[in-house]
Amino acid sequence: MLSFVKGILEVKTKGYVVIEVSGIGFKIYMPESDISKLQEIGQIVKVYTYMRVREDDISLYGFITNEELRMFELLLNVSGIGAKVAITILSNVTPSSFALAVISNDLNILKKLPGVGPKTAQRIILDLKDKLKKEQEIVSEEKEDTSLLDAISKDEKLSEAISALQVLGYSRKEISESLKDIDTSLSVEDIIRKGLANLARGI
Repeated sequence: MLSFVKGILEVKTKGYVVIEVSGIGFKIYMPESDISKLQEIGQIVKVYTYMRVREDDISLYGFITNEELRMFELLLNVSGIGAKVAITILSNVTPSSFALAVISNDLNILKKLPGVGPKTAQRIILDLKDKLKKEQEIVSEEKEDTSLLDAISKDEKLSEAISALQVLGYSRKEISESLKDIDTSLSVEDIIRKGLANLARGI
């Protein structure tokens, strides 16, 4: 399994890129929003990857951040969503906005995404919230940081941000570290973004 590909950007076009590594060109399908953020042809780039293996096809999908990769993997687990639809969704919403829409039951944001109608939007929320509930049950059986619990009880925004980060696949322990010194006057989405930035740095 390929975790990431790092090499020279040889092709940058609609829907995919080609990255050359030691004489081998990897064709990687990416969200349009990520392709536009990549450096110019000839520059060294790093892309986090997901290898999709089917009987008649082996494809690589790439993302600039681990959060987008996590979101892609989550979407593939939702009934009725394939790789192409998941890539299109990622081209039109950030992981922080997506996670916030899930935990706040915001069907309006989800059903406006290309390839997502009302029924699929409801399925996304149902499937991912079920996943979140299971993780919370596991946490309830473990010892949790009391300072984080105190902060959650005093701030609804922080509670929502933590749930959103859990939707993206992070553990409560990781989230606790990433939000340790967070400014709770920020909006929920900004708290999520700050948390994601800290998690990316390994804080």
